[in-house]
Amino acid sequence: MSKIKKVLIIVENMSVPFDDRVWKEATTLRGAGYQVSVLCPRGQGSVASYEFLEGVHIYRHPVPSEGNSALGFLWEFGWALILEFIYSWWIFARRGFQVIQGCNPPDNIFLVALPFKLFGVKYIFDHHDVVPELYQSKFDRKDFLYRIQVFLETLTYRFSDVVMATNESYRRLAITRGRRDPQNVFVVRNGPDLVKFKAVPPNPDLKYGKPYLVGYVGNMSTQEGLELLIEAAQHIKNMGRRDVHFTCVGGGPGLSTLRNMVKELHLEDVMNFTGRVPVELLLEILSTSDVCVNPDKPCAMNDISTMIKIMEYMALAKPIVQFDLKEGRYSAGDASLYCDNDRLSIGLAEKIIWLLDHPEERKVMGDRGRERVVKELAWEHSVPNLLAAYERAFNGRSVGLSRTMQENSGSEEGYS
Repeated sequence: MSKIKKVLIIVENMSVPFDDRVWKEATTLRGAGYQVSVLCPRGQGSVASYEFLEGVHIYRHPVPSEGNSALGFLWEFGWALILEFIYSWWIFARRGFQVIQGCNPPDNIFLVALPFKLFGVKYIFDHHDVVPELYQSKFDRKDFLYRIQVFLETLTYRFSDVVMATNESYRRLAITRGRRDPQNVFVVRNGPDLVKFKAVPPNPDLKYGKPYLVGYVGNMSTQEGLELLIEAAQHIKNMGRRDVHFTCVGGGPGLSTLRNMVKELHLEDVMNFTGRVPVELLLEILSTSDVCVNPDKPCAMNDISTMIKIMEYMALAKPIVQFDLKEGRYSAGDASLYCDNDRLSIGLAEKIIWLLDHPEERKVMGDRGRERVVKELAWEHSVPNLLAAYERAFNGRSVGLSRTMQENSGSEEGYS
């Protein structure tokens, strides 16, 4: 009888199953015959310290409130690191594991994995965010704490046996900045699960009595550029347009500030922030939307990062407005209009209005996006690379690579 392959997935910045990427990874591995344990923080309505869900063992540790400053993040991540270390040893003793998968941010989870290497445990770095650039986008400086992020990233790459990158830009970083062997770096994109994430009938009541609804889903923090979307809504209102409503779905440390900004600008009649909502309501809001937006502001991090919300919009056949960023353009292609990066909120407003005033173009763009997700970007297309990465970690070899990964595995470009 073959030995059961056991893995521990550690994620620090979001609870499971609320973290959609981690949950898809966990359930996919479980379906492939792995025993999967997940260690994550409590939150987003998931407060039980232990839960056995869809065959996955979920352990949740307590956390302080989310940090929204440099010192706040240090306190939050330092506290979490200690708890992860303690919980991991308990899980190891109780269930065992041969592989730890660390999902950043932050880039300190390798410290939890290091002692287990003495027992032959391998470490997979699941690279969600490029942390040095994330720090710079939040605080606009390269100070001592920035240099710490760079140092931690270097060590994370150094002690990783396998790297799972969310796109080709991150893969290139692992090979160049991280000096990892290309054979040990796998692109595992975060596409939507089309079985679960699909359109529902629109609800006209969600348009708040207006003809058009502009929808957004995502985190509420600095680099997401939501203040630019608020300014765009103000610009549209000042144009005399009273036919557009904006609804933004999601939570995060910047939510209260954004709501206050809406109030101060007297935009309550055209814009609302729902906070985190059940997926059923999220799908209803996006399915009702005429246009969906990705206002992630131009910066080094956003330029090379893939945002799941873009593929979610495309899965629902929604046309998109966003800034002209490399990975955003790669994901959306002809399903999006792209704003000039130097015009910011005014450019965003102009593209939104143009799309709302051209329904035929909206339909064509939405159909193109849906087709691209179905054929190339849905989660099912990432599964072979996920399993290949784990095969590499367990056996030192990779099998089952998708055609796209095989084509790109020897190239640092992947695409232009």
